[in-house]
Amino acid sequence: MKLLVVGGAGYIGSHTVRQLRAARHRVAVLDNLFSGHAGALPDDVELVQADLLDFPSVKAALEAHKPDAVIHFAALIEVGESMRAPARYYRNNVVGSLNLLQAIVDTRKVPLVFSSTAAVYGTTDAVPICEDAAMQPESVYGETKLMTERMIHAFHTAHGLSYTVLRYFNVCGASPAGDIGEAHPSQSHLIELACMTALGQREKMMIFGEDYDTPDGTCIRDYVHVQDLADAHVLALEALHAGKTTAATYNVGLGHGFSVKQVLDAVDAVVGTPLDREIAPRRAGDPPRLVADATKIVQELGFKPQFTDLQEIVQTAWDWHRGHPHGFEK
Repeated sequence: MKLLVVGGAGYIGSHTVRQLRAARHRVAVLDNLFSGHAGALPDDVELVQADLLDFPSVKAALEAHKPDAVIHFAALIEVGESMRAPARYYRNNVVGSLNLLQAIVDTRKVPLVFSSTAAVYGTTDAVPICEDAAMQPESVYGETKLMTERMIHAFHTAHGLSYTVLRYFNVCGASPAGDIGEAHPSQSHLIELACMTALGQREKMMIFGEDYDTPDGTCIRDYVHVQDLADAHVLALEALHAGKTTAATYNVGLGHGFSVKQVLDAVDAVVGTPLDREIAPRRAGDPPRLVADATKIVQELGFKPQFTDLQEIVQTAWDWHRGHPHGFEK
């Protein structure tokens, strides 16, 4: 297939581009490089530097590349920032996605795979969380993803646009080759922060609450390796292309979780020296457990995560950060 990967120079997008190329698909990437990196892309992948808010450029890219399908990763993703700058997030994530949807309908009307998030669920007592759980996002970021999901479904109803939505849980790790990995402008993910602390780029690790109703008192999250997530996109894309799905939504996770202390213990084991830790008060809105019910994607698409051992997951992240302490900067 010929594919256009929007936001394909970012963390998840670049890993997915690599897996798509390994599956012998032809790929072009559209990215504004705000948080993406041209150096994360293979040399044989064409990069169109454009922004989704520039509708003529998006439409021109679709007309020029004539893809058989589109994968949409492009979004601002920082929860805290979204609460401080809601207009920026609604404009970028919602209006940008609307431009992409309209451009697809105006040009090719090809299937779409959309990068969504477990943040659409908000705080919930459901453990694990299935796809039909109540959606009550508690951040502007989560709201923008939910709004985009609803727009996509409306375009499906009105225009026959085929789609698959993938709701990620906690994405982590890096390519086992150690040459691409997580390099966001602002760091907020636990394993990334722990690796930076081990490198001396941060003073210590904060543990926000150790009095939750969990075995060790710290929050539990479902950590899915970025390469397994990339494989999920390939499976979703190929199912759409084969006509096996036309309007589907899947959780992507391991189906079980690890606590904050378990993650930090795994980093200690991989690095070989203990991290300095400090207990801090709970953060508002942090539920004790967020774990995916991934039964649907396993049964319908044959999703089978390869990275299920926490220490192995951490090792891939550590290899990337140790070899690239400043990300893709030379």
